Amino acid sequence: MICGAGIVGNVMVILVVLTTKHMRTPTNCYLVSLAIADLIVLTAAGLPNVTESLFGEWVYGYGGCLSITYLQYLGINASSCSITAFTVERYIAICHPIKAQFLCTISRAKKIIILVWAFTSLYCIMWFCLSDIEKKVYDNITLTICAYKVPREFYKPIYFTDFTLFYVVPLLLASILYGLIARILFLNPLPSDPKENAQTKRKGSSAESKKHSKNSSFGSTAASRRQVTKMLAVVVILFALLWMPYRTLVVVNSFLKYPYSDKWFLLFCRLCVYLNSAINPVIYNAMSQKFRAAFRKLCHCRPQSSQKPATYSMALTYSVIKETSNGQSPDHYPTEMEELPGPTNEFLPGRKKLPYKESSLSDSMLSTA
Repeated sequence: MICGAGIVGNVMVILVVLTTKHMRTPTNCYLVSLAIADLIVLTAAGLPNVTESLFGEWVYGYGGCLSITYLQYLGINASSCSITAFTVERYIAICHPIKAQFLCTISRAKKIIILVWAFTSLYCIMWFCLSDIEKKVYDNITLTICAYKVPREFYKPIYFTDFTLFYVVPLLLASILYGLIARILFLNPLPSDPKENAQTKRKGSSAESKKHSKNSSFGSTAASRRQVTKMLAVVVILFALLWMPYRTLVVVNSFLKYPYSDKWFLLFCRLCVYLNSAINPVIYNAMSQKFRAAFRKLCHCRPQSSQKPATYSMALTYSVIKETSNGQSPDHYPTEMEELPGPTNEFLPGRKKLPYKESSLSDSMLSTA
């Protein structure tokens, strides 16, 4: 049930981002990468366990053993790298908004995602050499299982490298960066544009209504940033908690002469891994108005052509929007523009209205413990 729900949910995440123009933001590109990695985990680690429960042995042969083991670790490592990538992207977008114009773009996000998958694909190639099928004889019954070629102690360096690169380092980095993000979003008030302050003083009482409009725009932007950051922080926290039982089991068993292999604890570890890959779409639906609306439209099969582009105007301090008269791609717009909950008709005084153009945009795994 968990694997089935997770597969459906992650497919929906991919579809709504690819088919809805205003959902194509740098952050959502990383969420698509995370959804693809979670799909690989659910299919390569979850579904083989279902067939093993039904048939009692490995039914995919030698080639299936190699490829499925490879895909398991590929999905696990790629999901960790995707989480690290959107954490860094959020830090730059919020703590360094001027640099975010050039660093946090859709084209750059695509390049980083390609590098992430290229690195993890090459890193996991070793599992093609470490996996093999094994025959186990019980009385008059011979069972085929997908196991490993060398003794367990030879895998210790690999386990600790995985544990460090794809669990400890991402969590330490996320803890530091989200602490810095929280200081900006929740402790420091939003700055105002000094030019706008000067104009407000000269215009007297008529400027009070415009100042209220400006404050409302800033408040909407800040609320949207907090909402997106909270959602991504929840994804990171659940990643840490749900992977902790399996990661702890691997580390502890690396020092034990006889590995701890209680079947109920192994089942618990396995369910936590599957739940981590299945729960992210639920988080998006619960904490993001944009994802919730996009999921509803996808389920109701509403035509995407009915959507209207939104028009925004932002202050220089947080987002500088340059007119792309030289043919620049609109994906150079800052990510906060695309995180706003919806269109608004309120603009800052003295600013030219700029149209915001939408950019195009297993069981074998646990047995090692």
